[in-house]
Amino acid sequence: MSGPDIAAISAASIARGSKSFAAASRLFPKRTRESVVMLYAWCRHCDDVVDGQDAGSALRHVDGRPPAERIAALRRDTDAAFQGDTEGLHPAFAALAEVVRRHDLPREDAAEHLAGFAMDADGEAFRTLDELFLYCWRVAGVVGVMMARIMGVREPGVLDRASDLGLAFQLTNIARDVVDDAVAGRVYLPAEWLAQEGLASGELADPRRAEAVFRLRRRLVQAAEPYYASARIGVGALPPRSAWAVGTAFGVYRRIGLKLVARGPEPVPERVSTSRGEKFAEIGRGAAMALGRRAGAPRPPLLWTRPR
Repeated sequence: MSGPDIAAISAASIARGSKSFAAASRLFPKRTRESVVMLYAWCRHCDDVVDGQDAGSALRHVDGRPPAERIAALRRDTDAAFQGDTEGLHPAFAALAEVVRRHDLPREDAAEHLAGFAMDADGEAFRTLDELFLYCWRVAGVVGVMMARIMGVREPGVLDRASDLGLAFQLTNIARDVVDDAVAGRVYLPAEWLAQEGLASGELADPRRAEAVFRLRRRLVQAAEPYYASARIGVGALPPRSAWAVGTAFGVYRRIGLKLVARGPEPVPERVSTSRGEKFAEIGRGAAMALGRRAGAPRPPLLWTRPR
């Protein structure tokens, strides 16, 4: 498959799977945008294989293989992509192979991401927030690190901040999708938090427990805030166009969490997202963030740190 074909298929994947990130990705320089979108296509494909979804939608497709077999196949095909041997594989692996060729991504980063999907496949539960952070690192923090590598970052401290942004994004996603995930049989909230609310996992979708669910959502949004603050500092270390794109994505995702809290305890009738006008506002704020160049500020203390 040729480079333009891979790029086109990857662009279609991000357009279907993440309108928020698709909007921000258009701000990257062309070459960086291509690589970012191709990496996204691989991440999206792996997620869909594990969840039996299409582009993260609620629609399910039938995959009769046991979860462990799906993970093993993803690991095998990902290893093949790192070796540049993608003949007969899903286009997402050709996209990954091209990103690896361009940017020399470490195989360990991809392995960590697949380890996060394995946690999903195993239905792993999280007793504490610290355990949840390990999951968030694997499914999102390490993606932030890979994205930063694509943008030319190699300094460990800046990669830490990229990880922080991924953690913040994932906490926001979990807060938004608490009820939908529970309906699908998946609970990411720490068991300690549920116990403190006297809430059973089977009650998360019960409208009568909306106030307790709201408090849990708010805790997740609040837990994300120090990670957004840390990530904001690191934006200034990125190349200007990349800083603009990342700053925009930062604002779009953070706004989703703030909207969740602003809605209060009433059951949310639809998935919270940002409007077109709100996205345009965040594009402007992202530009201002990129111009701020605050990379030298200290990292907020007591944050969960990515594994080395």
